[in-house]
Amino acid sequence: MQSMFAIMGVTGQVGGAAAEHLLRTGHAVRAIVRDAAKAAPWTARGASAAVADWTDAEALAQAFAGAESVFVMLPADFAPEPGFPAVRQLLQVLVEALRRAEVGRVVALSSVGAQHEHGLGLITQLHLLEQALDALPVPRAYLRAAWFMENLQWAVAEAASSGCYASHLQPLDRAIPMIATCDIGRVVAQTLRERWQGRRVIELEARRRYTPRQMAQALARVSGRQVEAVAVPRDEWVTRFAHEGTPAPRSAARVEMLDGFNSGWIDFEGVNAEHVRGDTTLEAAVDALAQRRNPM
Repeated sequence: MQSMFAIMGVTGQVGGAAAEHLLRTGHAVRAIVRDAAKAAPWTARGASAAVADWTDAEALAQAFAGAESVFVMLPADFAPEPGFPAVRQLLQVLVEALRRAEVGRVVALSSVGAQHEHGLGLITQLHLLEQALDALPVPRAYLRAAWFMENLQWAVAEAASSGCYASHLQPLDRAIPMIATCDIGRVVAQTLRERWQGRRVIELEARRRYTPRQMAQALARVSGRQVEAVAVPRDEWVTRFAHEGTPAPRSAARVEMLDGFNSGWIDFEGVNAEHVRGDTTLEAAVDALAQRRNPM
């Protein structure tokens, strides 16, 4: 019987890329969606579909059932309540569903820095994910991904209109680890197909690190004009986040995460971890973002 792989977050960038890789190489995929209407593109390509909300343990268990391996992830929450009560509830549901389904292996999307217990801000959610899954008697692999290159999607329009890239990553000449979501998806697909025992940590970053000034250069390529990187003063961050829709009381985790990157605290563990390099350059990732925004 052909192995089947269940994928959460299939309508997003990472889950979608993982499903793409698996289908392209002839593997059976079960696309897990919260909205049945969003399954159509995947069933049209030969995947099966399961409708399950992240809050429904029974539906998730049924979606996982029969899978050789499962890819799991948390929904993005950039403005969590203090103490992360919502994600703690989701993790209880996820662990219960995995217990019921008795899956063979679990591959989870985590983050650079998730080995730390403090000073992580938003990444605390992925530390909690790893802790929760470690309670399961199942082989599991944590893909600790670097800063997504696709985070620059919000800067493409601003750079084109103003010639400015407002960076919260500072100083402007300090390089940070980055990765493209298509490369994460490829490693997810590869890991799902592998067999192992125990706990794995796989660190993912591109073949080089990039500074905010280099991010501005990549944005200049696609905007057709000079783009200058400008450091946003830290005392203005919360006000800017509020203008973007994040209430000030919910900004603390985002600020702490940025402080962690800027200080160098948030970086890879290195010890007892596999380290994988992605092939996508920042320039290629930003080109793809611009094409998506302005299709021919």
